[in-house]
Amino acid sequence: MTTVTAPPTPREQVVQLAADHLAPLQRGYLADQSRDVAALARLRRGAGREAGQLPDLWSLIDTGPLHTPPEGARPVGESDLVRAEDALHVALTLWALHQQSRPTGMHQADRRDSRRGLGTAVRRMMKPGEIDEPLRKRLVRAGTAPDLTNLAQRLRDIVVLLRREGIPLDYALLAGQLYTWQRPGGADVVRREWGRSFHAWHDKDNEKAGASAPAPADDETTRTTDTDKDAS
Repeated sequence: MTTVTAPPTPREQVVQLAADHLAPLQRGYLADQSRDVAALARLRRGAGREAGQLPDLWSLIDTGPLHTPPEGARPVGESDLVRAEDALHVALTLWALHQQSRPTGMHQADRRDSRRGLGTAVRRMMKPGEIDEPLRKRLVRAGTAPDLTNLAQRLRDIVVLLRREGIPLDYALLAGQLYTWQRPGGADVVRREWGRSFHAWHDKDNEKAGASAPAPADDETTRTTDTDKDAS
């Protein structure tokens, strides 16, 4: 029997493109490669700001693959290209902020046995078995942002807390959600995804304690030591 694989949707293309950007940047940063350390510093300056405000980042976030979709996939329309570009900008710049001075990779893929969605990340900052209302309200407030600029700023506040706790996040997944969030009716879809992620996480004895421990090699989070490489 021949299995027919459906062509990737625009959201799936955004997720894949984000992952393709994040993996080498994170690997190079953790290996203290000067080019990638400098790239992260440039990206970090864009966190919470609109994509068009920093032309310096255009060369770092290549959206060219979205203009030539995979065989069988429908072309991405002009309005969706803009949404995709903005989603990638927000996701990658937030990752750069999150990764700053952390010894392990803060972008880690969301898996069935290792949840890394935004709702889960917020829940992991709470004490086991308790709901921290101020933290929960930060997530709710992000979901009810009136536009992408406000959403990016509210997510930035959450990311600062995640960095402090050393809790990783799937930034490719987030890029896809940010793309969907901008589409008509998409904000409701993403809010439900974040809500499910928040409520589906079950505490494990070593989850939070091991948040900064070395991750498996296939997460591409090779351990390094803290240096002053983020001083810029």
